[in-house]
Amino acid sequence: RDRPLTTEELYCTVPSVFSAEKHESRSDRYTYIPTITLLESLRKEGFYPFFACQTRVRDDSRRDHTKHMLRLRRHNQITGVQVPEIILLNSHDGTSSYQMLPGLFRAVCQNGLVCGDTFGEVRVPHKGNVVDKVIEGAYEVLETFDAVAEKREQMQSLLLPPPAQQAL
Repeated sequence: RDRPLTTEELYCTVPSVFSAEKHESRSDRYTYIPTITLLESLRKEGFYPFFACQTRVRDDSRRDHTKHMLRLRRHNQITGVQVPEIILLNSHDGTSSYQMLPGLFRAVCQNGLVCGDTFGEVRVPHKGNVVDKVIEGAYEVLETFDAVAEKREQMQSLLLPPPAQQAL
């Protein structure tokens, strides 16, 4: 894929991203965290979805609330093999906490399996006042990317002497 997923493509692939409320099975203690609102905020920061999937369900009433995953990259890095990205996980039926995983990932197979290195994790359970925790977590992720980019540039500018090059 050489471009980000459109909103229409996301709606067809991962309808649970657009869920307007929590699943009816959740109690009043459960706090709904809308994925689409988070996605719109991340788009404003330059991160766009290029891969999306959600779990299959036996109970059709959970289809629009089930666990889903979005992989986001900066617009100009969509086609990169191993570039900084955010994996966002969420559900609206109680099967998953809200999670953001910043890191360098690479697709392993067509079903969405990825491998790579993470640079921390933001995990917010669906209870209590979650808005501040989610916003704070998003900024932590963005700061992490700045630090990683700086370290990568430092490492790339390092020139190894010929004997060290031969050893590697």
